Amino acid sequence: MSYGKYINNLAEERLSKIRNANLHKQEMEQDKLYSLFPRLKEIEAELRHIGAMAAKAVLAGTDARTVTEQLALRSSALQNERKVILLSNGYKSDALEPHFTCEKCRDTGRIENENGITVLCDCLKNIRMQIACEELNKVSPLSLSTFESFRLDCYDMDVVPGTSTSDYDRMSKILEYCKKYAENFSAESDGIIMKGATGLGKTHLSLAIANEIIKKGFGVIYVSAPDILAKLERFHFNYDYDEEEQIVTTLTECDLLIIDDLGTEFQSNYNTSAIYNIFNSRLLKKHPTIINTNLTLKELEKYYTQRFVSRIMGNFVKMDFRGSDFRRPNKR
Repeated sequence: MSYGKYINNLAEERLSKIRNANLHKQEMEQDKLYSLFPRLKEIEAELRHIGAMAAKAVLAGTDARTVTEQLALRSSALQNERKVILLSNGYKSDALEPHFTCEKCRDTGRIENENGITVLCDCLKNIRMQIACEELNKVSPLSLSTFESFRLDCYDMDVVPGTSTSDYDRMSKILEYCKKYAENFSAESDGIIMKGATGLGKTHLSLAIANEIIKKGFGVIYVSAPDILAKLERFHFNYDYDEEEQIVTTLTECDLLIIDDLGTEFQSNYNTSAIYNIFNSRLLKKHPTIINTNLTLKELEKYYTQRFVSRIMGNFVKMDFRGSDFRRPNKR
């Protein structure tokens, strides 16, 4: 996964702050325990002294084995004494040790793999992804919509001619589905395509889903199709391939991608190819995507390809929004 220097530096800084905070917390806990039980501080000092003596014995090379064995026995006795003091006073045996957010790498961001090679820890990779999502979401309206603020009273309760339901009934079911979707979300949840005219609540509900999922710690990106594709196209034709790759990587790898206003972007071979590759990559990785569009299926096939629409319709939950534009003035 490729990110630019800016994202990588921010991730390193964030992880460093996490590590320093955990070390500071450990120091405060140590000071408290040393104040309560002075013997613990004496034990720690003696253990450090034993470590230094062992190192000197090895360097001296004279009867080092006997000396180190004696020191090891003394060290073991001190560690047992420390353990007894802590446990008998209601503390865990490792109360003096630092506790890191990621115990695997001790908040350093790096671990050794099975071949002894230093590689990035998953925690640092996740922080990079989180920051990349934050950067793309800086200008998005993610905080503006919730399930609580979604107004069902804007939909007509009269049965639609030729059907057995009203707009209100349909949208009630869609609202409940979206709530359950957010509640049970996983990185392999179904994708959703929300179709319908402007002003029927597609953006509102997709943002409400995003807000709930973000609270659970998932990486969510909300983008407008015209905006993100214009940005990608600009980077591409300005030969800024690193920036283009970074955005595509983030769009492809995030836990949930929401693309609003699909079909309102400028139509070009580049845009058609870019949007297909992003969706196809996410489908192959089983990462969910929410698509909002004002287009019908026939219009989608015209704008893109039958293959593209077939991939979407075969893998996405379909939601048809009905009603009148409730954002217009004079709409109740």
